[in-house]
Amino acid sequence: MNNLEIKELDQKAIADAKELQKRLTKPPGSLGLLEDLSVKLCGISRSCPPDEIKKATVLVFAGDHGVIQEGVTPWPQEVTYQMVLNFLNGGAGINAIAKTVGAEVIVIDVGVNKDLSCVDGLVNKKVCFGTSNIAVTDAMTLEQARACLLAGYEVVKDVASQGCDLFALGDMGIGNTTASAAIISYITGASPNSCTGRGTGINDEMYKHKVEIVNKILKRIKPNLSCVEIISSIGGCEIGAIAGAILGCAYLGKPVIIDGVISLAGALLAYKFEPKSVNYMIAGHLSREPGAKIAIEYLNLYPLVRLDMALGEGTGATLAIPIVKAAANTLREMATFDSAGVSEKP
Repeated sequence: MNNLEIKELDQKAIADAKELQKRLTKPPGSLGLLEDLSVKLCGISRSCPPDEIKKATVLVFAGDHGVIQEGVTPWPQEVTYQMVLNFLNGGAGINAIAKTVGAEVIVIDVGVNKDLSCVDGLVNKKVCFGTSNIAVTDAMTLEQARACLLAGYEVVKDVASQGCDLFALGDMGIGNTTASAAIISYITGASPNSCTGRGTGINDEMYKHKVEIVNKILKRIKPNLSCVEIISSIGGCEIGAIAGAILGCAYLGKPVIIDGVISLAGALLAYKFEPKSVNYMIAGHLSREPGAKIAIEYLNLYPLVRLDMALGEGTGATLAIPIVKAAANTLREMATFDSAGVSEKP
């Protein structure tokens, strides 16, 4: 993936979109940030109006984390693979929301600590059976870190070849908010305390301990690491795969909706790998996890939905799918003042 060439957004399409927005039957700027999003979609699709979004797919990447040995979550590691099975059976929050908005859900095993190779419907991209305890050692080898990136890229490439126009990214992995807090703090420079949240709903005592563990992780990590080195040092498998998926979307010219704090950690890794990848990212929502706001501001994105959510799984990103489709359709379907015979403001 070192030779991955990601194009800048098409500036002519962007200029044409801005001009078209001025001629649509509405006061200029009255659709607010929806107009900005429609312009961005033109730059991504390299055409004005933008390509029609016919098919949206949610990719849920799963992996386990050895850092749970430090007592950073009350949930047992078994919940990761149990929830993977729940996704496949259609019983999770992401399934309900995806069904509501008409999106497909694909679940990918990148690092679950259980052999799921015979599970029907699961995409097997396993790199390892969970990461090591990052409070005391690296999460994985550099080779495994590269494999995580490649796994995400390959899934996007395969799904895009089947006609997907828009991607939303989600995660599953007990302990992954600890790794995400460390990644967000490391890349943005924000303090570990400000990046660490309560994850799956921990009490004050466990939260204080979790902050101490994130600080311990970061003290172990060397400065100025590359994207691959950060994945190797901190993990996790699903976060690295999310980064690879974002890079795949950018390379293929597909818009990608980022979910909460886990996906945003992956987005920061993708940005670290190739800064131009941020042009293809859309922030789906603002998670109540504190690291989410820090990552979104660092990437200079704007969250489309604010519902105080912190579930993960891609739920917030998936809720934003209709908004992204609506932004594209304002340019595709609205009439201009001339075509509709509507008088413009003098």
